[in-house]
Amino acid sequence: MKHVCIIGGGLVGLGTAYALRKKRPNLEISLIEKEADVGKHQSTHNSGVLHCGLYYKPGSMKAKLAVTGIQEMSRFCQEYGIDHEICGKIVLATDNVEVERLRELQRRGEANGLEGIEWLEKDGIAEREPHAVGEAALLVPQEGIVDFAGVVRQLKQLLLESGAVIITATEVRRIREENNKQIVEWDEGSCRSDYVVNCAGLHSDRVARAAGLNPNCQIIPFRGEYFTLSEKGQRLVNHLIYPTPDPALPHLGVHFTRMIHGGIEAGPNAVLAMKREGYRKTDFSFRDVFESLTYRGFYRFLLSYPGASLGEVANSALKSIFLKNLQHLIPGIEVDDLAAGGGAGVRAQAIDREGKPLLDFAFEEAQGQLHVLNAPSPAATASLVIGRHLAERVLSA
Repeated sequence: MKHVCIIGGGLVGLGTAYALRKKRPNLEISLIEKEADVGKHQSTHNSGVLHCGLYYKPGSMKAKLAVTGIQEMSRFCQEYGIDHEICGKIVLATDNVEVERLRELQRRGEANGLEGIEWLEKDGIAEREPHAVGEAALLVPQEGIVDFAGVVRQLKQLLLESGAVIITATEVRRIREENNKQIVEWDEGSCRSDYVVNCAGLHSDRVARAAGLNPNCQIIPFRGEYFTLSEKGQRLVNHLIYPTPDPALPHLGVHFTRMIHGGIEAGPNAVLAMKREGYRKTDFSFRDVFESLTYRGFYRFLLSYPGASLGEVANSALKSIFLKNLQHLIPGIEVDDLAAGGGAGVRAQAIDREGKPLLDFAFEEAQGQLHVLNAPSPAATASLVIGRHLAERVLSA
């Protein structure tokens, strides 16, 4: 194998190229990105949290990658002077039902290898988060925050210095096989490669179809909106503060996130985006909306979660609903504590034809090709470890 072409310049694509370069210094690597620069979407439109593996089912790929992922990302940031902080997280249970769920989370976290998880009763919560209200809580000391944009810049620099080729403003239209080679085509040209890795994130399903595959899932984009807290509101929050998730629902719920460069964000909700990169409510793509609304899996998803889906729409439309959800964790938050400007991200949620959201990483292989069809959280945190996993699969093919 002489040449590998990676499609998608987010953290997973960059991490894969970085791992390939470390394993095979003489390998020719081309990375193709449709935007003007790398890391312009999910990699830098997220909460900036380093996830350590509390929520994930023991034995799942997400669980295995999260624990080693946060360790490796922290080492990378230390080596290259990228801002990060292991600040800890509080997960609140506000009633007896949530307390039982919290016990299960503790078991999961310990099964996944997390160390130092501490169970807090009401007095412990008051000591750590005096403005939060809960029946019990978990203190997760290994959770952190990071400057993912800085990680993107450093990976790009290392790849360019190593001789990798990064081709930007280039959207792949077709992938075909010719004489045991993979021909990756775009409007202005093409490249000839021994192996193709699809890390296209929000467009991973489209790239797979452009290669002639028929994946059993489609990307449905969900926009997550944030508010920033006023200075008064920030004084009510010390850690990352998360709710106890309902395992019957597809989304985590709103929470409070400290940002690596200062300030605190509150959110996100999860509402259907009208464009795959639709960070604003007014962003619209006819193609993207048409594909979502004509996909049977999306309707089956809505039928499975009707209350949650309507609740997220209300959460997006009405600031009062958003505020009420936040007050579930910190009652002292008031409407004038929520300022616009927190931004938004778009989550690439893969949903199968039966309407089930894919909760773990999903891959599909073909001759000379590896397609990452779903890369959920903790993909950003674990991107260096995921990259190494993908590189090993490529080199062993």
